[in-house]
Amino acid sequence: MSFFESDIKAVYSSKKVPKLRSPILVCGFPGSGYVGKLAIDHIIEELEGIQLADIYSTSFPPQVIINNTGIVDLMKNILYYVKDSRAKHDFLFLTGDAQPVSSKVEYLLGEEIIKIAKNFGVTQVITLGAYITGMFVETPRVFGVATDDDGLKLLNSYGISKIDNGSISGMNGILLGIGKMNNLNGISLLGETSGYVIDANASKYILMKLLSIIDLDIDLGDLEKKAEDTIMLIKSIERRIGDKNASSDEVQHMVQKKQPEIGYIS
Repeated sequence: MSFFESDIKAVYSSKKVPKLRSPILVCGFPGSGYVGKLAIDHIIEELEGIQLADIYSTSFPPQVIINNTGIVDLMKNILYYVKDSRAKHDFLFLTGDAQPVSSKVEYLLGEEIIKIAKNFGVTQVITLGAYITGMFVETPRVFGVATDDDGLKLLNSYGISKIDNGSISGMNGILLGIGKMNNLNGISLLGETSGYVIDANASKYILMKLLSIIDLDIDLGDLEKKAEDTIMLIKSIERRIGDKNASSDEVQHMVQKKQPEIGYIS
């Protein structure tokens, strides 16, 4: 039987399924500025998340990831769990190498993730991503949306600016929509970013809001160092261009020279 007999394949790390206390699902995917991805990877590392499942898809880009030992792996999403006695809830954290390139498979992957989450008793979904403005800022705002009025009240209580028009593309939006159809409450936290650079500074700000909401305290030191690098990169670009309203072509030329390596080879 083919491993990819279906478009989505979840492979669990162990036959022993953990029992979790009303867990919250928190997701961050590669996207504009890597805002959600950097935030979710940092919290997984700091909380020492335990790998629960690898999720493969025929709609991830047709390439492999090379790790720092020279070993390759198929692209995948990875689901971790954390049992934390300091918090009111346990957690499921979802990160990954890519988002599907097919809109149909985005929906199928969203359904699979929500199905897994419900099997563990999840009732709330939080997605982390970017709010693209095209402008460089040192103190990013955090924007948010919710699936219900209670979620909007929650966002407001933490000083998160409500978005009242437009759309959220990709898995950050799909998971909220499919979650809502399955009676799960959801919010999305979106960090203000230019969209031109890998923005650890925006990641830091949405992670601080997330930690307040889920009532956790972790060390942000490593992410803060990356955020400082982002600010230095932005200042360097602005100095060279000499105009914050420079054209996209000029900004992209600078970014290609200054942008850090993200590990993909095409």
